[in-house]
Amino acid sequence: MSKKIIGKNLSEVSLPENLPEKLKSMNMEDAFRARSARKRHSIQLDKRISAQLQERRSSNASSTSEGGDSVSSYTGSSSDEDEVNPRDKNQKNSKGSSDFCVKNIDNAAFGRREIEIAEQEMPGLMALRRRAENDKPLSGAKIIGCTHITAQTAVLVETLASLGASVRWAACNIYSTQNEVAAALAEAGFSIYAWKGETEEDFWWCIDKCINSEGWQPNMILDDGGDATHLMLKRYPAMFNMIKGIVEESVTGVHRLYQLSKSGKLTVPAMNVNDSVTKTKFDNLYSCRESILDALKRTTDVMFGGKQIIICGYGEVGKGCASALKGLGCNVMVSEIDPICALQACMDGFRVTRLEEVVKNIDILITCSGNKNVVTRNHMDKMKTGCIVCNMGHSNTEIDVGSLRTPDLTWEKVRSQVDHIIWPDGKRIILLAEGRLVNLSCSSVPSFVVSITSATQALALIELYNAPQGRYKQDVYLLPKKMDEYVASLHLPTFDAHLTELSDEQAKYLGLNKTGPFKPNYYRY
Repeated sequence: MSKKIIGKNLSEVSLPENLPEKLKSMNMEDAFRARSARKRHSIQLDKRISAQLQERRSSNASSTSEGGDSVSSYTGSSSDEDEVNPRDKNQKNSKGSSDFCVKNIDNAAFGRREIEIAEQEMPGLMALRRRAENDKPLSGAKIIGCTHITAQTAVLVETLASLGASVRWAACNIYSTQNEVAAALAEAGFSIYAWKGETEEDFWWCIDKCINSEGWQPNMILDDGGDATHLMLKRYPAMFNMIKGIVEESVTGVHRLYQLSKSGKLTVPAMNVNDSVTKTKFDNLYSCRESILDALKRTTDVMFGGKQIIICGYGEVGKGCASALKGLGCNVMVSEIDPICALQACMDGFRVTRLEEVVKNIDILITCSGNKNVVTRNHMDKMKTGCIVCNMGHSNTEIDVGSLRTPDLTWEKVRSQVDHIIWPDGKRIILLAEGRLVNLSCSSVPSFVVSITSATQALALIELYNAPQGRYKQDVYLLPKKMDEYVASLHLPTFDAHLTELSDEQAKYLGLNKTGPFKPNYYRY
C-alpha cells in the first residue's frame, strides 16, 4: 500500500468503481481486520485442500503400483512415506527373483529412466564399457560392492556386469540411496540390499546379506569407507583371506587399510583409489565445489551473500567448498591442523582461524576433515541461533551428533534430512543429514565427475583381478599413473579436446615415452 494513503479513510482515496459498497465505507483498521479474517479462512481452506490432495496422491500411488506404468511421472523419490521396513516385505522382480531388499520394486521403471539420464552424462565409463565388454576382463570376478547407491553407481554396476563380473551391492550410507534406482537394479537381476533411511542394524544386515550368500563366494571388494572390508574381516576371516583384491575410494577407508597393513592384519592386496589424481582432483575438488551449493540450497533455501562461513579442513574437498562459497559472496574462514594446507588457504585469500575463536558468530559450518569430533557439543552450545551445521567429510564422525541426543535438547524435524536442535533457552541450530554426507544425503553429485571416479574404480578392479600372482603383495597400492592418464583420456572427447603429441626429439629430451606416463609418481598436480 502506498505511503500516501496510510492512516486515511478509504473514503478519502480514489477507489475503483466496482469495489463493494461495504468496503468503501470501511476505515483502514476495519479493512485490516477483514483481511486477517479472510487470511485465516484461506489458511484453513488450504489445509483442507492439502489433506485432500495428499489423500488423492496416496490413492494414485496405490493404483500405480497395481497398474505398473499407468502414470507418467514419479514424485516419491527416496521419500519417507512408506514406513514399512523393506525387510518385512515379500518382494519379487518380474523374473521371480527375491534375492534383493529395496524400498519398493514397483518403482523400478522410474529408476531406469534416471539411470538412462546418468548414462548420457558419464561418457568415459560408457566408453570403457564399449571398449572392454567383448574381452570380458572381469569374467569370473565376484564383487562385493558397498558404496552410495545412486543412478551413477547403477551405471558402474551395469558396466562391471557387462565386463563379466557378478556383483552383490549394499549402501555405504543410510541416507544416500536412491530408492527407485535400487529398485531398477533389483528388477534388472542384481542383488541389491539398500534403501534410504536404514537403521544401523539394517545397515550391517544389508552388508552381511551381500557377503554371506549361499553358493556365492566373493573374490573382490569395492568399498567406500571400509565397512564391507571391516565386516568380512571380523565375521568371515576365512572368506576374507580368499579375496584377490580390495578397491577403496574414501579417505576413511584408506586410513583403515593402512592401519590393517601396519598391524599385519591385511592379508590381501588393496588399491587406494582415493589418492589417485582422477579421484582427488575431480571427485573431491570439482564435484564438491558444485554439490555443496546444491545441498545447502535444497535443504535451507539460504542466501549465501554476506554469510560468515567456516570450513573445517582445507584438503581437496575443503578447497572446492571454499571456492564455491567465496564466489557467491560469502565471508569464508578455514580451520586447519596442517601448516601446508593452512598456507594454501591464506594464499587463496581465506582467513585461517580456530573454530572456538569464531564459533559464536558463524552462520554456516561445514566439516571436510575426515576426522572425528571436529565439532563438539561445547562448540554447538556457543553457536548463535539459526546456525547451519553440516558435513562434507566421511561418515557421521566429524560432528559429535551423539552429544546432541540428551534430555535437555529437543529435536524437531523440519523436513527430510533437516532437523532443528533446540536448546532450553529457545536457541536452535539447523543440523543437516544428522551429520552425514550432506551432498549425497540431500542433493546429488554431478554425473560427469562420478564417471571419472567410476572408471578409475573399474580399472583398479580389472588390474587387481588380472594381475599375475606376486605383482601385488599384502599391502596398499596407488593406481598406476598410466591408468590415471587413461581415465582422463576417456573423458576428453566430450570437450572436443585434442592433445598435443610429442615429437621423438621432445620425448627423448624429457626422457618420456611418447604415449606416457607423462609425470612421475611424485608429481603434484
